Amino acid sequence: MIKEDVQNALEDIRPALQADGGDVELVEVTEQGVVRVRLQGACNGCPMAAMTLKDGIERVLKQQVPGVTEVESV
Repeated sequence: MIKEDVQNALEDIRPALQADGGDVELVEVTEQGVVRVRLQGACNGCPMAAMTLKDGIERVLKQQVPGVTEVESV
């Protein structure tokens, strides 16, 4: 199931975010392959959060989980 695959991939990403005082929570995966996450801790409101989301989290999820089309922060 795609949601489980996304959650597993986020577990791989999580240590890097936690090292900077942040974290990520999976909110939902839509039928269109859009992954919605909530950035937490230092990531919430960080000026680099958009780059982390697109260049980090989205890139890794697209590589590791077939069917992921986009990652959005909610």
